[in-house]
Amino acid sequence: MAEPTPRRNEPRLRPAPLLFEPAEAAADPEHFFDLESIDDPRALLERATELTQAFRAAADRAMEYQAIAAAQLADPRRFDRLTAADIAERAEWTEDYAKKMVEFGRDLMRGDPAE
Repeated sequence: MAEPTPRRNEPRLRPAPLLFEPAEAAADPEHFFDLESIDDPRALLERATELTQAFRAAADRAMEYQAIAAAQLADPRRFDRLTAADIAERAEWTEDYAKKMVEFGRDLMRGDPAE
């Protein structure tokens, strides 16, 4: 499981950058960030580890944005607010998970540290 994302008062780690691949390389199912061209197992492990950390950090960050969006959509001050069930349907979550994400998003927007 991915490590928790640092909160606003903690520095973020800077993982390896995720660079977009050219369309022709991405179309090749065997091609993945040029890992298949690395012959040295030490270098392969190092680069694959960097990518793993980068993907985890990107997933954590994207999840935080999902939570913030869910909290904003559920805001009772909005005339067009959505219920947890509506948010769950849009995000392909369960309703219970949507409720937790709304609360997490509210915490993030308040700047509350992770519990």
